[in-house]
Amino acid sequence: MAKTNKIYDTKLMELKELVRKIEYLKYTLNSLVYWDKITNMPEKGLEYRSQVMAYLSGELYKLFSDKKLRSCVSFFEGRKDNEKYVDSMVKRIKRNYSYVSSIPVKEYTQYITLIANAERQWEEAKRAKDFNKFAPYLEKIVDSFKAFAEYWGYEENPYDALIGYYEEGVTVKQIDSLAEELKLFVIELLSKIKGSGIYIEDNLFDIYIEKEQQKRLSEELLKNIGFDFSAGRLDEGMHPTTLASSPNDVRIITTYNDNDIRVGLFNTLHEGGKGIYEQTINSDLMGTMLAEVSSFGLEEGQARIYENIIGRSKGFWTSFYKTLQEICPQMSELSEDKFFRGINKVQPSLIRNDADELTYILHIIIRYEIEKDLINNKIKVSELPRVWNDKYKEYLGVEPKGDDEGVLQDIHWAAGYFGYFPSYFLANLTSAQFVAAMERQIGSVNELLSEGKLDLIHKWMADNVHSHGAIYSPTELIEKATGEKLESKYFVNYLQNKYFEVYQLNKN
Repeated sequence: MAKTNKIYDTKLMELKELVRKIEYLKYTLNSLVYWDKITNMPEKGLEYRSQVMAYLSGELYKLFSDKKLRSCVSFFEGRKDNEKYVDSMVKRIKRNYSYVSSIPVKEYTQYITLIANAERQWEEAKRAKDFNKFAPYLEKIVDSFKAFAEYWGYEENPYDALIGYYEEGVTVKQIDSLAEELKLFVIELLSKIKGSGIYIEDNLFDIYIEKEQQKRLSEELLKNIGFDFSAGRLDEGMHPTTLASSPNDVRIITTYNDNDIRVGLFNTLHEGGKGIYEQTINSDLMGTMLAEVSSFGLEEGQARIYENIIGRSKGFWTSFYKTLQEICPQMSELSEDKFFRGINKVQPSLIRNDADELTYILHIIIRYEIEKDLINNKIKVSELPRVWNDKYKEYLGVEPKGDDEGVLQDIHWAAGYFGYFPSYFLANLTSAQFVAAMERQIGSVNELLSEGKLDLIHKWMADNVHSHGAIYSPTELIEKATGEKLESKYFVNYLQNKYFEVYQLNKN
């Protein structure tokens, strides 16, 4: 990576040193401090922890606003003698500091404090099943993001600015088109499934499994797919997530349900997909801002591969079902075939994280539409419970009985993840497209899974996606790994093949 030009080398060392300081703060604040807050911190620690997080955010703001950093970036920007990673590093740094430094520092630190307190209020409101306890905080969060959209800028729709934070170049116009297309596809396939005459029992998983058993099972699942416990750990929290301080320190948080083993299984597989992505990033990229996932959508795509394409496949359970029954003997009377059909049962539900693979996209569309309307002043925060319930009744035919299973079910808004849900659109598409490319190169994924060869799948993902970190943009990485631009056909074909088999539909 070294250059022969002495001035160039000196400037590059200076830039990396500045970036390393940013990473120290960024990963400590967003990963380690946040992980402790949502897993171990006692209730009374919130006020002081909020002050600490606000202070660290202010210091991070200062580093991103440093004139030395801007000077170094300017030195390398547009140079023809840069290596690819240097160009990528400069672009990544500019993208980060433009988002942070465009917000007035006082406003930014106030927002961090707001988020730190809002998450606890969300937890309390969810336990109380009372949206009104959280609404005042959400109103301030929504107002913050309306202001951020103006600071960040947009061409057509203020919500474009928020989507762009997570997925560069993606717009409301694109997502609207995709949402309508997927909505029509899901509705048509749902209609065929309802008319199939195939009935999958509702109570297959009404089996009490102790939490300790489920924790052991989650650990075995993660080991099986390639998660390295010497470079990571598994914990329990209110909401599943994955937090990385470096490729060698990745924290997975999952949830369990004593009366439904699927909750822990698929939350763990989902987060496990993210975890092995984070762990397999080339550690040499630390200190360049590139030892990160290329985008949130691509990370979610990896999660969907392990949760659904692998985790709900017949092949995976051919090799792993015996282990599940050994750890959870309560499942010994449920046959492997019934288990496979049961985990692929299509039935509209209230909770996004518990949704079947097919109707899941409707949960995302609902959240996307609500966020877009909030930012565009078409609905008010006070109207959310009614709007949420109406959309669930219209799209999925189900209606929440309480706010805990309705508008309060996700932590995203309390944590400040406005504009994140469109990433799930890209996630579903990229997951299927990557697997299709993989199969062209190393053979049937289902056969590899049935033979227990997850190491080959992991290696393909590591070589083609994970190890590159953020050197390539999502668009570049998709084309590099699959040989073509992002297409919807692979996801549609995957769903059709899956559910035509499960529900014995006529392909004609």
